Amino acid sequence: MEYLKAFGAGFIATLVFHQGVFALFYAAGAVPAAPFNMTPTEPLGIPAVISLAFWGGVWGVGIWWTVRKLFGLPHWLLATLFGAVGPSVVAMLIVFPMKGHPVDANIWVGALILNAAWGFGLALIMKFIHRREPA
Repeated sequence: MEYLKAFGAGFIATLVFHQGVFALFYAAGAVPAAPFNMTPTEPLGIPAVISLAFWGGVWGVGIWWTVRKLFGLPHWLLATLFGAVGPSVVAMLIVFPMKGHPVDANIWVGALILNAAWGFGLALIMKFIHRREPA
């Protein structure tokens, strides 16, 4: 059940934290594309942002498994660091080249910031969920 919650937290963190920071980038003119991309993806035709949130849920399970027993600053730092590095490396080295998207230093920096916000959001949501559970 805990990992189902971690999946849900990763899914929600994508929509709130990742896309929230992306919206700030868009508002500042730092990125040309708007957040919450509803373009259908292959092969199922689901909106891109929902596909992204699904993978955020998958990553959420793995990252939560890694940081779940840590407390204090190590918990927050590792969730943020793993959130920043893991998904960014996979996206930049595997997903973007497969899709023919360019990768440069600016895209790396943006990905690290977006995914760090997502990792922090995942940890925050999971802490909130665990505080609300009866002892």
